[in-house]
Formats: sequence, structure tokens, C-alpha cells
Amino acid sequence: MSLALSGCVVVHGEREILPTATPEEARGALREFTDAYNAADKAYDRSLDEDLVTGAFGDMDGARLKARNANHPEGNSRHEPLQLTDARYTIPAKAGWPRWFLADAAANKGGDARWMVVFVKEHKKEPWQAAYLTLLDPDDVPEFRKDEDGHAEPALGGAPLAVSPSALSKEYTAYLGQGGDAFAEGPHTSVVREQRKKNEKRPGLVRQFQDEPLSRGDYAPLGLRTADGGALVFFATKHFEKLTAAPGTEIPVQNADVRALTTGEIEQTLTMEYVSQQAVRVPRTGKVVFLSRVPGLVAARGE
Repeated sequence: MSLALSGCVVVHGEREILPTATPEEARGALREFTDAYNAADKAYDRSLDEDLVTGAFGDMDGARLKARNANHPEGNSRHEPLQLTDARYTIPAKAGWPRWFLADAAANKGGDARWMVVFVKEHKKEPWQAAYLTLLDPDDVPEFRKDEDGHAEPALGGAPLAVSPSALSKEYTAYLGQGGDAFAEGPHTSVVREQRKKNEKRPGLVRQFQDEPLSRGDYAPLGLRTADGGALVFFATKHFEKLTAAPGTEIPVQNADVRALTTGEIEQTLTMEYVSQQAVRVPRTGKVVFLSRVPGLVAARGE
């Protein structure tokens, strides 16, 4: 699906600006997703929610369930159903497909954090799918810009932002490798770079990192304009971490979930593939501020 935020995209010949969902549709989508998510988590069976997830979150959720099923084929003995309450829906108005909206809710997990779920739908006959899911501190949930009918404004066109939403994935992966001044310092930016430098070389072990943008199709960024003129944007990235052991030494023992997702034999190297979803505040001018970053292992290869 194409969710580009760099301009207003007209799909299937539809040009009229319309709400992307009705309140009833939004409530139904959240309810159906929660039911499927709970069923999949209880059984550790990715087939039970795979039709209702997509993109970065879909990759991470599917890999988690695959690994847990391999290690616990009997299911999740510690399953506690996720309960979402006090749900709020931010529904933008836009032309054409795909359509999408943001749901944020309180939950019985994650303390006081708000569960932020971005739903997308490419065609009328397809189900709503969760493309991004992350937790935010209530103070980090911004006030969104809305029209007189209460509909939000997508981060499409309009006044320029410090970084275009469509460029965030590429800018962030470049920053991790080369540095730069587009992002504010913090645990998801400068600290990550510092940790990587410390871990690159240790006695008998070399770590190499490679970062790739994810910004097309199911992984395209989604953003909403905020009342202050900026935007809240969700975007995805892909990351590889390669461990190479010196002759006569071994790769550190990995946990059961990593082993379940690993193909090949771990002899001298282990390459781990992660997908990560981010939520950031993008100002009109200044530095992009990270509100959340959730990486998840999706595959690994031993050699």
C-alpha cells in the first residue's frame, strides 16, 4: 500500500476529502484487533491475528509469536488478556486510499502509558490493520490540529516541517551511521551511537551494524499535524547486527527466542535482523524529538 506523506496522493480516482473512518468503524477496528491480539498471544499462534496486522508492527508481532510457539508449543501459560479502555480516536480527513487513523487508549499493561495504535486500510473490502503500535507517556501525546468537524490533518503538504515525514526513515538510518544534527540528543539517538562505538570491538568479538530505511508500502510513515504546527509521525527502520568471533572463541550464547528465529549453524558469525518502529515529534523548525523507539528481532542467520 502507498501511504506517502510527501503530497496528496489520489488513488482509484477519488478526489473528495473525506474522513478516513467513522467513529463506529474505528471502535470496531480496535475491538477486533484487541480480540485477535489476545487470541494469538494466548495460543502463540500468529495465524490468529496476521490478517489484522501489517508493516513494522506486523513483522515484529509475527516474529515474536513464531519464536514463542517454537519454545512453547503448548501456548502461553502466563497469558493475561490486554484490556484497552478510555480509547480516543484521531481520524484525519483526506482524499483517496489508503485510509488510516490513530487510536490511543489506557491499558491494564504498561502502567500509565497510552497505547498508540495506527490502523490502515488500503481497500474498502479489506480489514483495518494495525501498522504501528507503541506506548507513550500521557504527557507526550500531543494536541492535534482539527477542523471544525473534529477531523485531524494529515502531515501532508501545508507548512513545511523540519524534516519531511517521508524522509525520516532515511534521515535516521543515516544519522545512526554518520551522525548529524536533525535529531535531538537522547536515548534513541546520541546514546545509541555511543553504545555502538563501545560495543564494536571487544576481546575476541567484533560487532558490525548496518541500518536501512523502510518507507514504502506497508512501512510508509504516517503523521498527524499537531496544534503547535508540527507533527506526530510514526515511521519504521530496519537494522542488522553482525557478531563475528575470533578464531578459537565462540559467539555469546543467545536466548531461546533468538535461537528459534535463527537459520544455519552459529559457528563464527551471527547476523541478527531487527525491525524498529519509532514515534517522533517533528517541529516546523528545530530538531526532531524521539518519543518512543521499539525494535524487535525478526530473523537471524548463523554461519
